[in-house]
Amino acid sequence: MSAFTATDGTRLAYHLRGTGEPLAVLPGGPMRASAYLGDLGGLTAHRALALLDLRGTGDSAVPADPATYRCDRMVDDVEAWRAHMGWEHMDLLAHSAGAALAMLYAARHPHRIRRLVLITPNPSALGMRATPEDRLAAALLRADEPWFAQAFPAFRAWLAGEAEFDDVVLPFFYGRWDDTARAHTVAELDETNEEAGERYFAEGAFTPEATRTALAALTAPVLVHAGEVDGGPRPALARRTAAAFPHAECTVQPGAAHYPWLDDPERFVRGTLAFLDR
Repeated sequence: MSAFTATDGTRLAYHLRGTGEPLAVLPGGPMRASAYLGDLGGLTAHRALALLDLRGTGDSAVPADPATYRCDRMVDDVEAWRAHMGWEHMDLLAHSAGAALAMLYAARHPHRIRRLVLITPNPSALGMRATPEDRLAAALLRADEPWFAQAFPAFRAWLAGEAEFDDVVLPFFYGRWDDTARAHTVAELDETNEEAGERYFAEGAFTPEATRTALAALTAPVLVHAGEVDGGPRPALARRTAAAFPHAECTVQPGAAHYPWLDDPERFVRGTLAFLDR
């Protein structure tokens, strides 16, 4: 574990894994420690991953001001990290809610981005977000799975605000509900700062029109990678996300859900490297 100091004095940690050209990585959650990303399906055999623990998560310190958990407030953290690492420009990969932060960073510091990879991204920064209807439609694609009959009613009730989140719905977030997926869920509660997650999307975090205007001028190539059976985003929303960038492509991984590097590691790594090494 390595660390640096943000502009407000908060000590932030990052983790270095693998060998090769550096790849900066922002975790999702929102506000989940980067540990859940693991080696991104074996990407560490080809790239030196630098995984940031956002403030108040993992090995990073809790900030004095909780308002700084808001997504747009952490753009300065990413820029301070880049400067600390000595990168003139960087390849940046972000997962899920971390993609919203990556988009804001790219809008504010476009000349620092060499390539941008958005994995099953949350496009709130663009004024879009997966709806309950999106998630239910994706869930229905799993109707032939043995766990579906028990999980779907709980999933529908949670999305409708009629029930608390129940672990029985976790299979919907994985393309394969196997031992690897089950093990991946075990540490989730310990890895996530729930208070920070509630503040991440707070009012004022996003100005979609201004962000869209800024991103329309981004010259860096962008990859938006979706899972075929993921509900947030569904492939259609991922394609709309890609359309916000002038030099973007969208790929859909068959059979994958929200963690595509777990569902088919070889396919995920092969596709990601094909984009990064182009």
